[in-house]
Amino acid sequence: MQKLIAIANVVAWAGFWAFGYLAFSAEAGNTGQMVIAALLAALGGGVGMLCYLWLVRHAEETGYARPANRVAKSEDDDIHGEVI
Repeated sequence: MQKLIAIANVVAWAGFWAFGYLAFSAEAGNTGQMVIAALLAALGGGVGMLCYLWLVRHAEETGYARPANRVAKSEDDDIHGEVI
């Protein structure tokens, strides 16, 4: 399953970059092409991000990658006063 997600990740990011370039390089008068390319680029970026996050979580769960450093919150960590 992780290989399928990894392939989807690569394809989605490739679509993001390709359609993003098409959206930015479209002529100003051709707004239809620009909007469709921007929507496809956004879709590719979203799917790519979801696949990447799934792969990171899977790698941490299986032990392939070290889990991120996280601090356990204790009961005494209440913040008093103004937080900037």
